[in-house]
Amino acid sequence: MQNLDLETLTEACRPGGASVLTAVTELAAAAGQHGAVAPARYVRGSHATYAFETRYIDSADTGPQPMGTVVLDSKGSSLNRVEAQLSAAITDGHPALSRTPRIRVTYEGLAPVTDLDLPHRAFDGHVRAGTIDGGGGPVTADPRYRAARDSTAADAKPLLELSPISVVLGCWDSTRRSHQVRFRSALVGEIIGVLADQSPDGRDIAPRGGARSDAIAPSVRLSADQMEQLLSAQEAELSPKNAERVRQAVKKAKTGVTSAAGLGLGSIPPSLEGLGLVACQRIIRSHVLSFSALRQLRFGLRPDGDAAARGLLAALALNGLARSYDELLLRASCDLVETEEPRFMLDGRYGRTNKLTPLRIDAADALLEQAIEVAVAAGVRWEGQVFEVTGNPLIAGGIVADEDGGE
Repeated sequence: MQNLDLETLTEACRPGGASVLTAVTELAAAAGQHGAVAPARYVRGSHATYAFETRYIDSADTGPQPMGTVVLDSKGSSLNRVEAQLSAAITDGHPALSRTPRIRVTYEGLAPVTDLDLPHRAFDGHVRAGTIDGGGGPVTADPRYRAARDSTAADAKPLLELSPISVVLGCWDSTRRSHQVRFRSALVGEIIGVLADQSPDGRDIAPRGGARSDAIAPSVRLSADQMEQLLSAQEAELSPKNAERVRQAVKKAKTGVTSAAGLGLGSIPPSLEGLGLVACQRIIRSHVLSFSALRQLRFGLRPDGDAAARGLLAALALNGLARSYDELLLRASCDLVETEEPRFMLDGRYGRTNKLTPLRIDAADALLEQAIEVAVAAGVRWEGQVFEVTGNPLIAGGIVADEDGGE
């Protein structure tokens, strides 16, 4: 195995270099072979469901075979985990990552968020609706932001120096009238589970029970007037959807009594209405970093400088990947463990591959520090500059928590 050093990474960013770097890890349910896991949940129509797919799964005994699988972590969610770890390290004051250029949006009374936290990164609605320096003009009129919005693959330097995470993990200025900038993500990843039951029944989701026990008041039933008093006292803290649901229950009860379960009071008997867990014979995590995608980008720095800028983006993505690997956290009832070291492979072109030493955080930090110094010497501004945005108060006033949100 060879260590992934900056020279190898930069060579992959030059024409004729490696197409991809891949990382594949075998995982398992933390509870053991008998343990089932909760896949990523999706909505189809008005019903929650899981994403089942047929994939070719390799086996030492049978070779690649088409098998039923379920998505445990999608591409989008996987990248969000990378961003979350980078964002946390920046918040903690990590010396190298704190030099990452970024956009920060601040609403009065709320914790600031950056383009590493926002779903659409540099072109998120929270950014576009804000103002510069607390009222110094709309963001969309600022020359720095306009230059980033006008970036192309032929000259991505303005966006690189404003929001590099948007360049390497992808962005799309989809609401702009014309000249929409769009970069694909150079890093993609997922976790899939190979279904233990490969029969047609394997994709039928068994229901799972849910209940609530109230030690103080197993049942609370109140009159319409009493419920209205309780509701009025709490309504400012309830979502409109929940408040309306309680009000409809009160209206339906008319002069009788109604359950206060909608306000979180009383027990709820067990019921089989939720999505059940899924048993998996194998769980596979995989990520691909595309140097082919990075090589499409130019930054006006001549060939060596452009390669250095691409290498910096690759090092940033790999740093986030190494950090996300150290926090194997998906969701409740989906606790996983590694059953082997991640297998890092660098494409050697024409059917050849090179095994790499698994990238840990300390090595990823050293790689990033070196990549920053080389890129800065080539003309990239990478000094922790923050594009400050004041959030639009109209948006802050309309924020509502949705209790029916996703996973």
